[in-house]
Amino acid sequence: MRLGADRDRAVRILAAASLAALLVGSGWLWIASRWKSPPSIFDSPVDNVLGYFTTPDFNRLTVEERVRYVQQFVGRFRGMSQQDSVVAAAFLAGVTGKVREQLTQNVRILAKDILAEGAQKFVNLPESERGAFIDKWVADWFRFAETTATGKESTRTDEEILTGARAEARRGEERQRERMKGKELSQRGADRFLGFWQSEVEQASSPREQGQISRFMDAVRTRMLTGN
Repeated sequence: MRLGADRDRAVRILAAASLAALLVGSGWLWIASRWKSPPSIFDSPVDNVLGYFTTPDFNRLTVEERVRYVQQFVGRFRGMSQQDSVVAAAFLAGVTGKVREQLTQNVRILAKDILAEGAQKFVNLPESERGAFIDKWVADWFRFAETTATGKESTRTDEEILTGARAEARRGEERQRERMKGKELSQRGADRFLGFWQSEVEQASSPREQGQISRFMDAVRTRMLTGN
């Protein structure tokens, strides 16, 4: 009698495990059938590569993967043949409606994810480590932008990059003060609202992300202007 009960219990456990495996496997198959991996930057037609930037699948890549994909595409664009340039221009000219909206949203989401990733690390650090984190974060992204634009690895040190970033921050602050002369506080708020963060990135962010990013960006601005 005991043997039969044990056997029935083992059969039930095996059946449950098999069902779970089937459900998990089916789930992965369902996801795989609907998610498209990015086409090879250098081996795919240029319109296929550009097309991937306009799909929701692009957002399923990690921040690092998306950033590297953009950098690689810029590298290809820099050395693009005349024929590929014509194809790229024709493709971009034809991007309208929902496809253009998706492309714009993908750009917003990538910018938001970059800021959110930095902000999340920043808020979880002890106060004493935050200044050094901001310096490294700013230097790394400036170096990435320089390398992407030129196609060459930057030879500047972190301190050289930060010196330039601080100077640019001060110039930006001066320009902002000039624009704000004679304006009421409500007008200043309206001007700020029309900035890149408010008009583009914020709408792709959750309330929690908005709070963390705003806090992080204020800290970056203060660090670049005052060194604190």
